[in-house]
Amino acid sequence: MNSRSKSSRAPIPVEDRIFVALLQTADALSQEAEQFLKAAGLTGTQYNVLRILRGAEPQGLPCSAIGDRMISHDPDMTRLLDRMEKRGLITRERQTDDRRVVKTRITPQALSLLKTLDQPVHELHKRQFRHIPAARLKTLGQLLEEVRAHKPE
Repeated sequence: MNSRSKSSRAPIPVEDRIFVALLQTADALSQEAEQFLKAAGLTGTQYNVLRILRGAEPQGLPCSAIGDRMISHDPDMTRLLDRMEKRGLITRERQTDDRRVVKTRITPQALSLLKTLDQPVHELHKRQFRHIPAARLKTLGQLLEEVRAHKPE
């Protein structure tokens, strides 16, 4: 038996509880999405890259700009893009005006794949949040945006 009872522990600060709750919630939601995307032959990170590149069409983006727009930081963006290029999901081309810049673009094959996933992904997110009334979802979105917008001191 533990000599220290639960009642003698210091209460966990609300900020600590919220931080852990956010991580657990994000993990649960993303695991469900990962399983869905796996059936389509994609990881969540690959799906995120494709959505970013679809939004950047037709110009495409350099690797660093893709990394800046990612939801989760990927420490090896180049290797991720290598795998996606081998699968025919993206193309990369060195720019003639600045040879240091390699533009990445989404392929028609990947655009078609995203189109087939758009509605099912939307439906997944609707199911994930269907138990929360719209007004509370709006408030949650505003609160999360407020947290993200705050710059650390």
